[in-house]
Amino acid sequence: MPSPFVYHPPKLDQPQRYGELRALVKKLAELIEAHCPESHERAVAMDKLSECSMWANASIARNE
Repeated sequence: MPSPFVYHPPKLDQPQRYGELRALVKKLAELIEAHCPESHERAVAMDKLSECSMWANASIARNE
């Protein structure tokens, strides 16, 4: 299992894929802010979206 406690420098097309994921996450965040009333639930959704982005990027960084 790859270590989560070391730096994983980007390889090959990873920066491009990170950017694609980031762009889609940003779009979803904008939609959530536009369509959901300010509330605890919206804040949790945004936290989970941030967490989802982090884990998606970690899967690329740690497993290639």
